[in-house]
Amino acid sequence: MTETRDALIDAARDAARRAYAPYSGFHVGAALLLKNGDVVTGANVENASYGLTLCAETAAVAKIANEGWIGELAEVAIVGGRPDGDALIGTDPVNPCGRCRQILNEAAERSKTDILVHCASGDGSAVKSYKLSALLPAAFGPKDLGLID
Repeated sequence: MTETRDALIDAARDAARRAYAPYSGFHVGAALLLKNGDVVTGANVENASYGLTLCAETAAVAKIANEGWIGELAEVAIVGGRPDGDALIGTDPVNPCGRCRQILNEAAERSKTDILVHCASGDGSAVKSYKLSALLPAAFGPKDLGLID
């Protein structure tokens, strides 16, 4: 499990390096592990109209949804920090925001699993792992609309 977690965190860190964050200067990357072993990544994309900014998790989930893989999510890693050359600075694990927890919940419910979410610091010194249900207790999702069992 640690080997998979570490590879997923590395993929999220690589994605964070490609973030478009000219306003906050804070780069976030997300890596989604699919049930077949594939990894899909996303990075935050900021906008001058701040409300239009996309979080890394949202960008990655949009990619799997557009490929028809919304029900294939198995695990997630999130990394964030300030860039310093090719490295990221930051010692605290980055947790998904409330909106991203809801976005991840949609994919997790479609995947019929309580996914693990690994939250890592930019510099790699700290990782905390949670079940999504602990990050978003009593979540509202497709099951509440009778769309899945």
